[in-house]
Amino acid sequence: MTQAHKHPSAPTAPRGNVLLASLMLPGLAVLAAALPAGQASAETPPEKTTIAVKYSNYQDSQSGWTRVSVDAPQFYILAPVGSDWSVEGSAVVDSVSGASPRMHTQRSGASVMSDERTAADVKVTRYLGRTAVAASVAISDEHDYQSRAVGLQGRWSSDDNNRTWTAGVGLSRDKIDNQSNGVNTAINQRKNVHEIMGGLTQVLSPVDIAQFNLTRSMGSGYYNDPYKTFDQRPDKRDAWIALVRWNHHLKGMDATARTSYRYYSDTFGVRSHTTDLELVKTVGAWTFTPGLRYYTQSAAKFYFNPVLDSQGRYLELETFQRASAISGDRSADQRLAAFGALTLSLKASYAFNPATSADLKLDLYRQATSLRLGGGSPGLDPMNARVIQVGLTHKF
Repeated sequence: MTQAHKHPSAPTAPRGNVLLASLMLPGLAVLAAALPAGQASAETPPEKTTIAVKYSNYQDSQSGWTRVSVDAPQFYILAPVGSDWSVEGSAVVDSVSGASPRMHTQRSGASVMSDERTAADVKVTRYLGRTAVAASVAISDEHDYQSRAVGLQGRWSSDDNNRTWTAGVGLSRDKIDNQSNGVNTAINQRKNVHEIMGGLTQVLSPVDIAQFNLTRSMGSGYYNDPYKTFDQRPDKRDAWIALVRWNHHLKGMDATARTSYRYYSDTFGVRSHTTDLELVKTVGAWTFTPGLRYYTQSAAKFYFNPVLDSQGRYLELETFQRASAISGDRSADQRLAAFGALTLSLKASYAFNPATSADLKLDLYRQATSLRLGGGSPGLDPMNARVIQVGLTHKF
């Protein structure tokens, strides 16, 4: 189960866009599930068909050595069907190679892995004046992990088109079938997640629009990582996710500032905060979008710290003995530790004409305990990552 790129605080539920599902590091895609804070408007189908082809490359490293590499070609389409319907779909193939995360600083090595994930989703929307109803289906397959999800969402706009309410439900069914690891073999294990979501998008002024979403996630089943020794987690994980977004147009700069804040809390004990700032500026045929994101989380209540010597160096045998003495839930997974993360991004888009555009985006990610306000878990190895994405979009 090559899930080093999936983060535990990212809820697993149908969202209708696997183009953003490839990389789930905190700070890189933690807001991928958010609804876009566009203009509130009457619910009408798209006038043209949109197709997009993108390619992403992800690379991370710890202490100067390459860890995980992901190549992900992606395809997206949105098309009107008749006068009252639309169909939206996407597909991605992730080729993952490298090594799984080092648990703590000075760990002697990491397990080598290689895997491929294929995922696709389809969403059908029916438009009814100021109302739209959408149903979605999503699938994702790896050699030892399968996920199936369905979702239903409704949107209602006010008479003046300045306010839009949103409500949705989702259900995912995951199967974990790892038969290659003799330490923590997981055969035909299951995990189910139910989600309900409500949201409001409001035009505040001619230059301001705000959005608030609240999601309740309820999961049960197998949450252990079978590729890690001494990894036993609760079989239930419930979470609350709150998201606030605000877009403001800066008339003097002829640019738009996009800001957001996300709060996440679950029964594992993980609490996370994410703040995000982007500035969108158009210069002729070019559009530039620099961004800054800060992420911080607390440790899960069953996460155990390594044993360190007086100089702060990792003691592997003593840490092993500490883990052996713990009964019940326990995990040394660094994704469940307390840490902070910072992401710098820059996207440049060029419009060849009103129908065709190309884009290039770069994300630079840094994760470390020192980036968490108040300090993080001891003995964790800092991690760096970068994502490069190129794309081409055409409407007809």
